[in-house]
Amino acid sequence: MSTIHDGDDLIRRERAVEHVLALRSALVDDLGTDSVALDRIAGRVLAEPVAAPADAPPADFATMDGYAFDATGSYPFRLREGETFPEDEAAAIDAGEAVRIATGGRLPDGANAVIKREDATVEDGVLAAGPDVGPGTYVYGRASNVAAGETLFEPGERLAPRDAILLGDLGLETVAVRERFSVGLLATGTEIHEGRSRDLDSAMLANLIRSWGHEPTYEGSVPDDFERVRDRVADLAATHDVVVTTGGTSVGRKDYAVRALAALGDVLFHRVRIRPGKPLAAARLPDHGAVGLAVPGKPVGAHAVTTLVARPLFVGRPDPLPTVPATLARDVGLGPEGFDYVVPVTLTGGDGAVERGAADLDAGEDTHEGEGGTGGPGREAMPLGHVDSPLSVYEGTFDPSVLSSSTRATRADGFVVTREALSAGDEVSVVPYAAVE
Repeated sequence: MSTIHDGDDLIRRERAVEHVLALRSALVDDLGTDSVALDRIAGRVLAEPVAAPADAPPADFATMDGYAFDATGSYPFRLREGETFPEDEAAAIDAGEAVRIATGGRLPDGANAVIKREDATVEDGVLAAGPDVGPGTYVYGRASNVAAGETLFEPGERLAPRDAILLGDLGLETVAVRERFSVGLLATGTEIHEGRSRDLDSAMLANLIRSWGHEPTYEGSVPDDFERVRDRVADLAATHDVVVTTGGTSVGRKDYAVRALAALGDVLFHRVRIRPGKPLAAARLPDHGAVGLAVPGKPVGAHAVTTLVARPLFVGRPDPLPTVPATLARDVGLGPEGFDYVVPVTLTGGDGAVERGAADLDAGEDTHEGEGGTGGPGREAMPLGHVDSPLSVYEGTFDPSVLSSSTRATRADGFVVTREALSAGDEVSVVPYAAVE
């Protein structure tokens, strides 16, 4: 049906991501909207802007248990009887007066500061002495958080768990979000279809897509037959927003996935300069308004290229990714130039071994370069796959072809992306798996 753009040439990861984001933009524009409660917003994409309906906070509040008074005055202050709690309407105080106040209590008119209870000297109903403070001390000021009418969220933003805090503070119970992508997963390969080999990709991809906020459905498998692959992809494109195939993306005689996408639509790219995971394809399927992704069959390579290139289709966020600083434990030579090599590593040392895939990052959170890492002095990165690691795949030169099939490589804590050979002792930036999963 169509041409294959960039199909004869390997393209850079950055260019592939640009294509993917353009595909996402068209998909999102065609989605309907849902109204979801704040306890269900993680991973959802806002459909409408959110502005503050009122000042927050609506008044001045104490942030410590203590005494509220006018800090432009001087000690002593007459202490008014009683105490102001968060549920109280505070009565105004006169000049030269103070009132006991609890954390969260509303400051009375006439007060502009709070001193901590333990810092105060109270004698015979008088706040006799305390530290010299200025107006605003231990006060959560009116509109200091947000001002009425201020736009705080824009359409298209992907919400994170922490966003429920601010949205709730604005008085919202629900927000309008875009519908999730419906994603059909289709395994290709006669050996998988006939049960002689296990499909190791589909469950991994389903979990990734679900963690990225969308709805995957495993749609079974098809053998290595061009017409059956093409027709099954067409059927799924009629019912899903995105069709993801696994296997059949290389240039072998029975690699039909990319050819099927080309027959049904417009393949934007076929191969990306990433090892492992090079033969990834993305296509626009205009007859159905869907997107097709053809993911390579080797599972570790499939994970690498999907998280680094296809992920922005689902989450809308390209690089940069957060990293953990570490010292490389072994030399890692590279093969042909011009590729991003994705080197899995395990992390030890520093403050102790990093929990697998965590590195103090919340996988559901929106992250930025340099945030969330737990690196430090003594953190060591062992290339998982090096002969000195628990997985013996290569010694001098990184071997992405074998590593791409080595399922034990998934026990890594993260990966290093590099275009240059690395030496033991080099300081490297490790992307924790939690940043992409």
